[in-house]
Amino acid sequence: MAENVAKKAHAIMISMPYQGHITPFVSLALKLASKGITITFVHLESVHHKLSKASHKADLFADATESGLDIRYATISDGFPLHHDRDLHPEKYWTTLLQIFPSYVDDFVGKLIRSDPQSLHFLVADTVYIWPAAIARNYNLINVSFYTSPALVFSLLYHLDLLRERGHFLRKDETAEIDYVPGVGSMKIRDLMTSLSKSSDITGNSLYKAFEEVKKADFILHNTVEELESDTLSALNKYQPNYAIGPINLSEASSVAVGRSLHAEVDLTKWLGSKPAGSVLYVSFGSVVQTSKEVIGEIAHGLRLSEVNFIWVARAHLTASGDSNVLPDGFVEEVGDRGLIVPWCDQISVLSDPAVGGYLTHCGWNSVVESMWCGIPMICFPVTYDQPTVRKLVVSDWEIGIDLGDAATVDREGVAEKVRNLMSGGASEKMRKEAAKVKQMVRGAVEADGSSSVNNFNRFIVDLKNKLCIN
Repeated sequence: MAENVAKKAHAIMISMPYQGHITPFVSLALKLASKGITITFVHLESVHHKLSKASHKADLFADATESGLDIRYATISDGFPLHHDRDLHPEKYWTTLLQIFPSYVDDFVGKLIRSDPQSLHFLVADTVYIWPAAIARNYNLINVSFYTSPALVFSLLYHLDLLRERGHFLRKDETAEIDYVPGVGSMKIRDLMTSLSKSSDITGNSLYKAFEEVKKADFILHNTVEELESDTLSALNKYQPNYAIGPINLSEASSVAVGRSLHAEVDLTKWLGSKPAGSVLYVSFGSVVQTSKEVIGEIAHGLRLSEVNFIWVARAHLTASGDSNVLPDGFVEEVGDRGLIVPWCDQISVLSDPAVGGYLTHCGWNSVVESMWCGIPMICFPVTYDQPTVRKLVVSDWEIGIDLGDAATVDREGVAEKVRNLMSGGASEKMRKEAAKVKQMVRGAVEADGSSSVNNFNRFIVDLKNKLCIN
């Protein structure tokens, strides 16, 4: 133990290669480094290529290093050439990544530890990877698991055995109630993650393995707010140490300039400045999910019928067909200056703008957190992964959004009606009041010493150093 006193904690951090994971992971790295911990932050080479192209920086953490933070930056191969299109067939890519990537990580971690024997290394890896526990065991590392989605989703996946025992692993009856998961209130089968819908689903099977492995983690960090999910987090703490430290990507440490956007961002300040306060609906389906051209068409026609101002982030690969022109013919010309179509933007900047009054979202957790941070009510259109479960939180638990339905039921008249209802209709005033309350809660969690996420993060640092035997 005496030998370890002079050694420094050194985190090896590896996130999933998707925007919703990268953003909070980068912020966590900055937060850990601000506590005097050395960081080696590892991106996939393909992710680095996108990030550096969008930010025009080779070393994404150069500004953080210049500010005095000890962050080393490294890249690692995923086994594919850079020109391989990983977005076109995401499930096929993920399947292959599961099979070949762990050996690359193992090799990288081994070389890093051997090159720096004076540090006390520990692993900070994404919860949804299946390999962290094995690699931590191979190198006798403390294993910190970071979950970037809400605690409700984590708990459901953590208790998959219960769902299987009750026959709810396969979503046969969408109206059936689930009321037996510790710390989780009653919910319907339709609110479960789409990856639990069929036994052959690669994502569902990999998540089952990942959440069996996470039960071996030393610490679990959550990018959520304790006050929003207190019952769920309290139940999880009976099994392992869990710490709600969110929204980590909006905490003070995250203000350090680091390239974290996978796409070049369009500046929308001038256009937003020309619109009245609260009059603009922001529309985005995130960086990964895909839907059909027919669904995109119905949403487009609904926006046209609503006569509401809108910004729509219509990125590449928005549909599974890979068609770059997914909007209806004549749509852009017909909506004129009332609508703005862009490939990507700084989302938190847009949501913070006074002109924005609502968000039509796929319910990715980062997007929902940023919307809550800005007090913006939502229209929820979940597509896949954990998005139906996040919708349940937004619509049923927190009452800060309305449900648009799903791909099978969405139609232009319904879209127009719900857009008008959110922006200026009967549901608007109540939701805005609730959104203001949630905004205060989310901001309060990270903005002052003594607040819940600040306290939880400080408690984690103390517990981590005790386990590393650092005074």
